[in-house]
Amino acid sequence: MRLLLDENLPRGLKRHLRPHTVLTVQEMGWNGIKNGHLLIRAQAEFQALVTIDGNMIYQQHVATFAIGLVVLHAPSNDMNDLLPLVADILGELPNVKPGEVVHVGDWGR
Repeated sequence: MRLLLDENLPRGLKRHLRPHTVLTVQEMGWNGIKNGHLLIRAQAEFQALVTIDGNMIYQQHVATFAIGLVVLHAPSNDMNDLLPLVADILGELPNVKPGEVVHVGDWGR
């Protein structure tokens, strides 16, 4: 699966998501692009966008995009807070479908 890491996540997270092909927003040269335009661009090249931006689901009508959204719920975007989610991320990736949102972590916050 081809994954795009949002710019709000540390680049080092990508090495923990193998065997998936993971690129970052920065590597794509898409820094600073607003969420709607980012989803439009990403849907052409990726199956899912991984983000910690929980507001994205309220700002964008994800169902209209041909890309899945994986929203991480952690205390911060620090690697120490994200690493405990890696097994769950990898476990949920097969469930990601275009236009759908998958939540990983403590969604009840």
